[in-house]
Amino acid sequence: MTSREQLSSAAELLEQAGCPSPRVDAEWLLAHVLAVTRTDLAGNGARSLSPEQEQRFNELVARRAEREPLAYILGEWGFRGLTLLVDARVLIPRPETESLVERCLELIADIPEPRVLDIGVGSGAIALAIAHEHPGALVVATDSSLDALAVAEENRSRAGLAVELVHGELFAGQEGPLDLVVSNPPYVGSDEIDRLEPEVAIWEPREALVACGATEAIAEGARKRLAPGGSLVLETGDGKAGEVAGLLERLGYQDVAIGEDLGGSERIVEGRKAH
Repeated sequence: MTSREQLSSAAELLEQAGCPSPRVDAEWLLAHVLAVTRTDLAGNGARSLSPEQEQRFNELVARRAEREPLAYILGEWGFRGLTLLVDARVLIPRPETESLVERCLELIADIPEPRVLDIGVGSGAIALAIAHEHPGALVVATDSSLDALAVAEENRSRAGLAVELVHGELFAGQEGPLDLVVSNPPYVGSDEIDRLEPEVAIWEPREALVACGATEAIAEGARKRLAPGGSLVLETGDGKAGEVAGLLERLGYQDVAIGEDLGGSERIVEGRKAH
């Protein structure tokens, strides 16, 4: 079979499996096997795969048909110009989190060496992106999961960025004063998780997804550790931004605001500690 025929067959299988973007996923997988870009595939439609390539492609397609996330199958994912290792130990970096990072960078843009704490580092996406795009930033990132920290450490090494990684719950002993506290905490309700797409409900680490009071604890703890004028920025679940904004207002944060992600959903909540 030619690569074009392989793609058509794989896309049909993935569509039957309920994958949201079967053709695109098949293209990603084939490009991965052939070690080319998706763009390069267009000029190689008549190319025949070697038996080894065909077997490898079929194996990857079978994994995707089981609704294993594409990022886990590829083993890496792009985030704001960084290529990050990702696997089932960590959440997959998402476009909405890129908007969170964008807002963080705006808030610290005028501070030469901002002191930044990322709570729940996961793959390292937020912490590494901030360090990459604000070279003066002094970034510390915490996580209670040693597995997640191992992924973040490898990504830190690959990116060559000076982010301090700390094992522990939430603030993990970090006292500040801090110019920015940022987090994408678990915010999916325990009654919501099984209604999500299988890629999330089955494959991604549940402890990083299901709400456990982390948002409230971070908001409370950050208030004590932020420098005057410092900011807290949180990612929230769709439809939950108003509730989180109300929490920040009750805790005494000023200039509480809700921001939108790239898709226009209200997913980012921020507040500032009074001077």
